[in-house]
Amino acid sequence: MVASHPDTMSVVEGRTEREASRKSVSAGGWQGPLVSGNATLHHLGFVVASISAAAEDFALSISARWNGEIIHDPIQRVRVAFFYPSNTGNPVYELVEPASEISPVSTFVKNKRGGLHHVCYEIDNVESVIEVAHSAGWTIISPPVSAVAFQGRRIAWICSRRRLLVELLERKQRVEL
Repeated sequence: MVASHPDTMSVVEGRTEREASRKSVSAGGWQGPLVSGNATLHHLGFVVASISAAAEDFALSISARWNGEIIHDPIQRVRVAFFYPSNTGNPVYELVEPASEISPVSTFVKNKRGGLHHVCYEIDNVESVIEVAHSAGWTIISPPVSAVAFQGRRIAWICSRRRLLVELLERKQRVEL
């Protein structure tokens, strides 16, 4: 396999995907999973013990508006709320609270008392990004599933080798025939 970037030298066949990724990064270019999915930043996710207790101060601290809606997602076992920045050049923020003791974010609240949890990117095709992420040494945390907060669009979770948790949000809802 030969991969290249216009600003870097070719990656020669025989190197592992991980070595190729390192070479590409060190040479000034990056052809990782998010680039392959035409990724755009969608939101930053913060875990809190209670959305209703944190919402007002959170919105004021980031100069964002909140419509008061809290969405329960039984598949993810969380409740979420979105905060929209007054400056549209800034990202959307998501507050996430555990919906039960078995929620995947319950431990995060108990151990760290919440905080920045994940970065979400909107992508074209979740399967292709997962494939590239896996071949680059990322851990696949959760395969694609429908998400209530995104009107049924699919999300998946991946984690980089440096422990950056990334939520992948598929750009277009899949049509089932």
